[in-house]
Amino acid sequence: MQDLLWAGIGQAITEATTQAFAPNHAEPIQGGWINEARVLSDGEQRYFIKLNEAACAGMFAAEAAGLKIMAHTRAVRVPKVITHGLVAGRSFIVLEYLTLNRPAASAEKRFGKALAAMHRHTTTRFGLDFDNTIGSTPQQNNWREDWPTFYLEQRLQPIFQLAASKYPDLENYFAPLARKLPEYFSNYQPQPSLVHGDLWSGNWSADEHGQPVLYDPALYWGDREVDLAMTELFGGFSEAFYQAYEKAWPLDSGYVRRKALYQLYYYLNHIYLFGENEPRYTRALIERALSD
Repeated sequence: MQDLLWAGIGQAITEATTQAFAPNHAEPIQGGWINEARVLSDGEQRYFIKLNEAACAGMFAAEAAGLKIMAHTRAVRVPKVITHGLVAGRSFIVLEYLTLNRPAASAEKRFGKALAAMHRHTTTRFGLDFDNTIGSTPQQNNWREDWPTFYLEQRLQPIFQLAASKYPDLENYFAPLARKLPEYFSNYQPQPSLVHGDLWSGNWSADEHGQPVLYDPALYWGDREVDLAMTELFGGFSEAFYQAYEKAWPLDSGYVRRKALYQLYYYLNHIYLFGENEPRYTRALIERALSD
């Protein structure tokens, strides 16, 4: 089965690149908790492959589309999409192979500036032409004319429902939060910026030249503050990153107040996918969002 899989992916690469590729080595590498990852090689060419069950083909199709949209901005380097599809009962995506390194302070500074440049790509509504995933969680992106409606209907409501399926007491918090939501935006009307959507420290790195590389998007057009809030939820970003971003495009002064509201979506998704190690933290984050 494995031989059929690699041969099938090799054929897909050959068709996509018009260059013969017959893999003879598939090296397992760390690719996160959601997908299986390999570096596929024929001794000369190398490609980065992510694999999952056949049912995840749509997830990879959305990832490919998101990467292409980010690449089109030319704001930050993203891995080139080679192909994606189904082979031997598995779904897959093939990306160019990049040598990635732990970012130095200079790369963090470049990334702060590059992220602000990507965020400056705006449109007229909030959402996206297709749904995608955050991790493996389905993420709705139906277009809405205003941000509070989008964030409530397309982000908070679905993730509360999913998280409450595992932690039923969370259901009690949604209605009060929905009632309070308009207060956050009484004096703030964000532009629909192109946001990465899942910007934790594991979703970017630096190439061999120290240039930032961004990947694994949960892309949509939304409030740029969501990306900054995610960077602060689990940490891993230096002060150089934040200073560079702020210099390129200063944040609204109300960001500090809205940060917990935005982090809540990501944290509820985290406990839905991986479980809740510290229940008090979840409730404290919700209470902070309700009290700010």
